[in-house]
Amino acid sequence: MRGAAMSLKAAVSGLVIFLLSVSVVKGEDTWGVTHSSAQICAVKGSTVEIPCTYTYPSRLNEDDNTDVETFWYTKKNDNQFVDVKTDPDYSGRVEYLFHENVCTLRIKNLRERDSAVYKFMFTTNQPGGSLTGGEGVTLSITDLQVQVETKRNQAELKCYSSCNVADNPSYVWYRNEKEMTAETSSIRVSLYDHDKYSCSVKGQEDYRSPEVYAPKLLSVSVSPSAEIEKGSSVTLTCSSDANPAATFKWYKRYQTPQYRREGAQLVFNYIRPSASGEYYCEAENKLGRKRSGYVSINVKYAPSVCSASVSPAGEIRENSRVTVTCSCDANPAPEYTWYQKYGRELSKESELVFSSVQSSDSGWYYCAAKNDLGESSSGYVKVEVKYAPKLPSVSLSPSAEIVEGSSVTLTCSSDANPEPEYTWYKKKSYWDQTLIKNKHLVFSSVQSSDSGEFYCTAVNTVGSQKSKSISIDVKYSPKLPSVSLSPSAEIVEGSSVTLTCSSDANPAANYTWFKEDEDSPTASGQIFTISNFSADHSGRYYCEAQNTRGRHNSTLHLLVVAGNSTFIIHIIKWTLLLFMLISLLLLTLWTSWMLCMRTCQPSLQHRQKTQRSRNTCCEVQSDAGLTVESEAVEDVGEVETLTFSSRKLTTAWSREFRR
Repeated sequence: MRGAAMSLKAAVSGLVIFLLSVSVVKGEDTWGVTHSSAQICAVKGSTVEIPCTYTYPSRLNEDDNTDVETFWYTKKNDNQFVDVKTDPDYSGRVEYLFHENVCTLRIKNLRERDSAVYKFMFTTNQPGGSLTGGEGVTLSITDLQVQVETKRNQAELKCYSSCNVADNPSYVWYRNEKEMTAETSSIRVSLYDHDKYSCSVKGQEDYRSPEVYAPKLLSVSVSPSAEIEKGSSVTLTCSSDANPAATFKWYKRYQTPQYRREGAQLVFNYIRPSASGEYYCEAENKLGRKRSGYVSINVKYAPSVCSASVSPAGEIRENSRVTVTCSCDANPAPEYTWYQKYGRELSKESELVFSSVQSSDSGWYYCAAKNDLGESSSGYVKVEVKYAPKLPSVSLSPSAEIVEGSSVTLTCSSDANPEPEYTWYKKKSYWDQTLIKNKHLVFSSVQSSDSGEFYCTAVNTVGSQKSKSISIDVKYSPKLPSVSLSPSAEIVEGSSVTLTCSSDANPAANYTWFKEDEDSPTASGQIFTISNFSADHSGRYYCEAQNTRGRHNSTLHLLVVAGNSTFIIHIIKWTLLLFMLISLLLLTLWTSWMLCMRTCQPSLQHRQKTQRSRNTCCEVQSDAGLTVESEAVEDVGEVETLTFSSRKLTTAWSREFRR
């Protein structure tokens, strides 16, 4: 820019025009367009005049040369220059101040888009008689501006234009569109007072600067405004009415720290469920700050991370209350369904409640959660119900007939949790006998004495239960029969005699009576009665006990009638027997005596000479348990005494020995 100088010109109409003066040398009778300013700076809303003069020769080719068409333009349309008076952008705002060789352009109510290079063009009536005003005039439109500088708790406002204003004019300040008393180019105001301020050059009050003010009317918008799904892109936009323009910060409610980021937009390229919440923005400029209201983001997503839990967490006892809860991360809230492993559907609630849980409720459970976006299932959770033993059942093996000597097992079983401890008992008359602490009671070789009633008990930490009794009936063959006789005294001919046979057997034995040396049975039945006993009935009898397991005979039993002839015969028999026994004993004693006498003969002769004496000479102990004592006597004719003694029989014999 050459020879540039800015001046303030007050027109009669009150318009302010800032001109850049340029000197142009014109020749007489020459073609030319002259602008006094190559650049003009004007305030928005004012009126500007762009001065212009033009010249051309009065004659051309010996003919009169007169102008036919004159206009200003800024652009072309279809390679034709567009007259600004016909341009819709300038409609009603353009005026040509043409007379003689003056070609001034006036533009009213200037707008920022009026900034352009303006050129004047004229055409004469002679061929080739047209000219454009060179590089034209550059028009710049600017606002009066209020510059803001913050100093502590105050803001300094300065009225400013990029077009230099000469002669230090006075200013007019406005607060909330009401004129203030200050006339200086700057004023000070308090921060955060929420007022609006503007300024103008005094005398041109219609052309005020834009108002400056702290942020107002904050709003937050969410895009998309429809349902937000996990993984989608979401943008939050904060807008505020503020001058100077505000800066923005985003915050999330209830988050520490709350601050997230700066900028008018908060963008989630791949939004996650954790982004759900309430957000707000804060707008701030040099005059203050303001906070928006809350806007909610609700991220929708299919169920995930499902889990099942049991309450109470400790031991669960039968008949207690148990709650199994399904928890699933989902939005919107899912619909729950409970299942038992390998079983049917149980419930469509988030909680599966057993108000009085039973042992049959023990098992594995899981839940499924479903919403409009998908579904998911939890893992398995175990409900283990602890309960006292149920009534024990008792089984016997083998279940068929139990034979003595076979193996027998009694088994006790009870439904219980935890597993119970079993104890076996045998019933007795006054108390029950404890046998073994085991589920099984085993008789490897069962005996008849093992028959009886048995029962078991099942005990765990929750309680105890007693089984019903079970009987063991051991089958065995008859034991050695015993025979009893009634009457037990001597049997008299003609009397009644009863023989009774008894044998321990299971099943009960059948009895048959036999007489020795006779092939046919004498009688049957446990009792054998002879009503009129005679000598013919005398003899040796025995009985036979028999059942399905075997048979056994008793020992012989002798029956003898006590009649006269029979009695004499018996006396003779016993007398002969006794005589033979005594004879044998005497012979043995005599032999021993003779041996003894030979040994003591010298002593006897000596006693005969000296005195009359009575001494025992010899004592002999026989093998039969008899003791023989001899006494020597001096005088002839006296009796020598032999004494026989034993543990059961003592007999004294006296003999006379003659010397």
